[in-house]
Amino acid sequence: MKMRQSLAELEQEFRHEMQLESGRSELLWKRANSRTRKRTRERRRKRSSMRFWFVISLIATAVAVTIAMFETLYYLLG
Repeated sequence: MKMRQSLAELEQEFRHEMQLESGRSELLWKRANSRTRKRTRERRRKRSSMRFWFVISLIATAVAVTIAMFETLYYLLG
């Protein structure tokens, strides 16, 4: 009788530990998933910022070259 009772208690304790472990693993998975999404958003933001400045620098270069070209043409013909 005592052996059956202790075996039942062990099984019950095992089930309880499994539930706790399941909850902990789910919490860890949610945290890891959240960190991954946060890093992805941060990388995307950085990339879009770099792309913006790259396009702005290309446009500024094109404008500067155009102005220099017309000033040189005006100087040569004037």
